[in-house]
Amino acid sequence: MEISESLNDFKPSDIVKSLDNYIIGQDRAKRLVAIALRNRIRRKFVPEELRDEIAPKNILMIGPTGVGKTEIARRMAQILDAPFIKVEATKFTERGYVGRDVEYMIRALVNYSVNIIKSRMKEAAKEDVQAEVLKVIQKNVYDELARSGEIYSEDIEQTERAKTRNDIKKKIRGIDLDDMNISIKLKKKSMPVFPMIEMFPGMDEGEGSFQSIFNDMGLGGMETDEVRRITVKEAKEALTQQYMEDRIDKEKAIELGIKWAQEMGIVFIDEIDKIADKTKGQGPDVSREGVQRDILPIVEGTSVSTRYGTVKTDHMLFIAAGAFHVSKPSDMIPELQGRFPIRVELKSLLKEDLLRILIEPKNSLVKQYKALLLTEGVSLEFAGGAYDKIVEIAYDINKSVEDIGARRLHTVLEYLLEDISFEAPSMKEKKAVITEEYVSTRLNSIVKSLDLTKYIL
Repeated sequence: MEISESLNDFKPSDIVKSLDNYIIGQDRAKRLVAIALRNRIRRKFVPEELRDEIAPKNILMIGPTGVGKTEIARRMAQILDAPFIKVEATKFTERGYVGRDVEYMIRALVNYSVNIIKSRMKEAAKEDVQAEVLKVIQKNVYDELARSGEIYSEDIEQTERAKTRNDIKKKIRGIDLDDMNISIKLKKKSMPVFPMIEMFPGMDEGEGSFQSIFNDMGLGGMETDEVRRITVKEAKEALTQQYMEDRIDKEKAIELGIKWAQEMGIVFIDEIDKIADKTKGQGPDVSREGVQRDILPIVEGTSVSTRYGTVKTDHMLFIAAGAFHVSKPSDMIPELQGRFPIRVELKSLLKEDLLRILIEPKNSLVKQYKALLLTEGVSLEFAGGAYDKIVEIAYDINKSVEDIGARRLHTVLEYLLEDISFEAPSMKEKKAVITEEYVSTRLNSIVKSLDLTKYIL
C-alpha cells in the first residue's frame, strides 16, 4: 500500500478532472477536496521529524441531500486508493446509553482495510493457485472416468494414457467438463457454539461476521477434511478459494491493514447536523451533545482497541456532512467545530445540473439502465425531448414535495421504465424508444396528484 514516489500522480487539477467524471458541478467542493488529498500526499515527503506533527485537515460538507457529498468522498478515496467507511452520526449514542459507541467507525474501517489487503493477497496468488487446482481436479476427473469404465487407466499404453490426460486437461481448462460430478477432498471447519452472543457487543455490520472474529483468535473450531460430491465447476471455485486462503500471510495482512487504515483511512460521518440540533433537549435527544463529545477524541487523535490490535486515529481523514436545514455548523460544540477547518458548501441542483447528471457521468443512470436492458437483448433509446421532460418532472417534484436532489432521478426513471423492465425478457421488438410523449403519458397522472407523488415518486 505504498504511495507513489511521484507527486505528479496527484496534481490537484488531475484530481478535479477525475471527480468531474462522476460528479456534476460543485466546482469549489471538488477543488477543496483536491487540495486536502494533495496535502495527504505531500505529508509523505516532508522530513520525518515533521511528518507526525502534520495532522489531516478534516472537512465539513454542508448541503442538501442528493447533491454529491457522499459521492465526492467515496470517489476521492478511490483516487487515493484509501480505505473508506461511511457511518451515520444518528446511529451513535452517548456512552452509557443503549446503542452503538463511536469507536465502531474505527473498528469498521480497520476491518475493511484488513479484508481488502487479504483480498489483494489472494488475487496475487491466484495464478499459481489455479495451476495447482487444475492438477488436483485433473487427477480426480481421471480417476472418476476410470471408475466409471470410460477409460482404463491400467490397460492402455503409456502414450495413450498421456494423450488422455492432456485431453482431460484441455477440457477442464474450458467448460466442457464443468457439469461433471466428481469426488473432491475439501477442508471443513467445525462451527463452535456460542450461546451467549450478547456478551460480545459490536459484532454487526462492517465488523464482519461473529464467526470470523473467533477464527482470527484461533477459536474457530476444528479443521477436518471432508470428501464432497460436487461438479467440476464448483470444485474449481472451492479449491481456488481454499488454496488462496492458505497462501496468504494473515499476520502480514493485519499489519499492512492497520498501517493502511492509520495512514490513509477516510471516515465519512453523515448526518452530523442531526446531533448538532439545539432545539431539542428532552428524551433521547439529551445524548446529542454527548455523542459530539465522544466523537471529539476520535477526530483529535486517540487509540482505539480493535480485534486486530490498537489503532491510532491521529492521521485518519474525517469528513463530516449534513444538510444543516434546522441547525447550523456553529451549533456544534466549539471543540468539534475546530476539528473541521475546511468548510465546503454544496449547492442545490438546478435543472441543467439534473440534465447533466442524467446523461454525462461515466456511471450515469441512463448508461446503467441501457446496460441492464441490453442483457435481455433490448436496446433502450431516448428520443426527442425525453431527457428534458424527465428532468423537468424530477425538478418540479423536488420543489413541490421534498428536495432529495439527484436521487429523484432514480425514482422517476424506475417508475418510467417499470413496464419495459418487466416485459423485457418476452419482448418481440428488441428496441424500446422513450419519447417525450411516453414520459408525459406515463408520469403526468402521478405528478398531478400530490398524494400519489409522495408515495410513488
